[in-house]
Amino acid sequence: MTKPSNDRQFRPVAVPDVELGGFWGKWQDAVCNSTAETLLDRCVEAGMLKAIDVSQPSPGVVIPIQPWGGTTQMFWDSDLGKSIETIAYSLYRRPNPKLEARADEIIDMYEKLQGDDGYLNAWFQRVEPNRRWTNLRDHHELYCAGHLMEAAVAYYQATGKRKLLDIMSRYADYMIKIFGHGEGQIPGYCGHEEVELALVKLARVTGEKKYLELSKYFIDERGTEPHFFTAEASRDGRDVSEYHQKTYEYAQAHQPVRAQTKVVGHAVRAMYLYSGMADIATEYKDDSLTAALETLWDDLTTKQMYITGGIGPAASNEGFTDYFDLPNDTAYAETCASVGLVFWASRMLGRGPDRRYADIMEQALYNGALPGLSTDGKTFFYDNPLESAGKHHRWKWHHCPCCPPNIARLVTSIGSYMYAVSDNEIAVHLYGESTARLKLANGAEVELEQTTNYPWDGAVAFTTRLEKPARFALSLRIPDWAEGAILSINGEMLDLNANMRDGYVRIDRDWAASDRVALYLPLALRPQYANPKVRQDAGRVALMRGPLVYCVETTDNGDDLNAIVLPRELSTAETVVLKDLNDAVALDLQVEREETSNWGTPLYRKAPAERQVANARFVPYHLWDNRAPGEMLVWVQSDK
Repeated sequence: MTKPSNDRQFRPVAVPDVELGGFWGKWQDAVCNSTAETLLDRCVEAGMLKAIDVSQPSPGVVIPIQPWGGTTQMFWDSDLGKSIETIAYSLYRRPNPKLEARADEIIDMYEKLQGDDGYLNAWFQRVEPNRRWTNLRDHHELYCAGHLMEAAVAYYQATGKRKLLDIMSRYADYMIKIFGHGEGQIPGYCGHEEVELALVKLARVTGEKKYLELSKYFIDERGTEPHFFTAEASRDGRDVSEYHQKTYEYAQAHQPVRAQTKVVGHAVRAMYLYSGMADIATEYKDDSLTAALETLWDDLTTKQMYITGGIGPAASNEGFTDYFDLPNDTAYAETCASVGLVFWASRMLGRGPDRRYADIMEQALYNGALPGLSTDGKTFFYDNPLESAGKHHRWKWHHCPCCPPNIARLVTSIGSYMYAVSDNEIAVHLYGESTARLKLANGAEVELEQTTNYPWDGAVAFTTRLEKPARFALSLRIPDWAEGAILSINGEMLDLNANMRDGYVRIDRDWAASDRVALYLPLALRPQYANPKVRQDAGRVALMRGPLVYCVETTDNGDDLNAIVLPRELSTAETVVLKDLNDAVALDLQVEREETSNWGTPLYRKAPAERQVANARFVPYHLWDNRAPGEMLVWVQSDK
């Protein structure tokens, strides 16, 4: 077997090259049926189209200026961009001429709005035209541009229409002239990272390396001294000591990126930055960036991440606090932050398959990001607590509606996170019913059909379709939790240990049409205990099955969920298919339950509550609050 290079370059497949069925197909149908149009309708209701329509007077300031000197109205371009991206991928799955025409109309408006020099931003062209590029730290200009670039790539890939791609390429060309260390240029970068990863997408689809160079510039420049944000504030007449959150850690600009060792600040900004860094590390084979990212990865995943893959426990900074500070009922864990963690994890796989990253990508995808969308695709979570007294519910919209289109575009593009290709290798990072059309750099064209009912069932089968035999490697992730996994090729068992590399079984062989790989991943129920330093989870246990975190809800178990006590030795769980929750697999377990009805009137007493044997039903956490409202709990009491 050929030993793979340590310096491979894997890139995700285009979204239209993967067709989804099964679990993810149902979620994509929800977006096609409801979310894509809902996003656009609510953007219109908020006044976003009026903001970009040069045939109408400017709406002016619709959302008041906040103490930090800006307004969420400044981000409207990003909301429209993510909505167009969602629409693009939904159109690929299900053609919708009416919705496509609405997206085309918005793109036409942006074409008319774009300046002769290429600049494009609704706020700074229509509301504050004299404030362009004066406050990169707070005003999200490049962030908005990044989301429109991602929309442009998505719309081009899904529909073949180039108009938005050409618009954003002109904008990027303009940025190349504006930013840098040359005479008259701005030696700066955005306070809210995003454009870095977007420029990589733009470069990959256009073949223009100059966009990679601009992304690399923004990354290399961040946090260097003399500090750009300080100089910018001084030039703008602002008090350099008065700014949002009072620390450059908030925007990960406190040090050069290669010197950063702790994940700090605003969670979404951090994830977008690290995603861009990982992309640049792949494109330039930059070991210094990869090394910095590996340090940051370990810092996040061993000290600052919820079991759900949720990150950023605090609402005050929408981000990180202290190590092991992971409160459950007040967890912020913004949907966008987990979406960002999926982005980062997927890009860490750019230099080769490694389950350290893919396992967390899957964990954050199913349990951190997906809860942000209801099963009907119409309502959303912004924050994602791991415990609720019954008052936390999804909402229709938000004054800062970043999360709905973010989870929607992730769901509709999930195929590109499942598969990646290099010169002579196909990597399968995520499992799900799908058909992928893959072209390797060595010229081989492969159609790979994946048949499975994952994550409800651990049986996964792959069938190859090739016009002629070809040699390449197929790398399949074996999750760390999948003890006892087995694999066969055309009925012949393969020794996983002998073919394992970084948590992937690598099958390097001559492939022919109709070759079949059968993989079985045992979905054993497993208790999860938190590091004792996580004080909020002391004496408690959570349950996982496969990639899914489970929880209890009032709907199945009545009130007083904190009275449920899981035995140290778990009984065999009975699996139950819930038709009202997308055929999800629930787990029925024998537990003990503290008696609350006969406690009496005292608030405190010397004897603990008596216990009775009871049954409890656990449902996947990502599906909570999709039925009747009530309490919810992930971390339940554990028997001593």
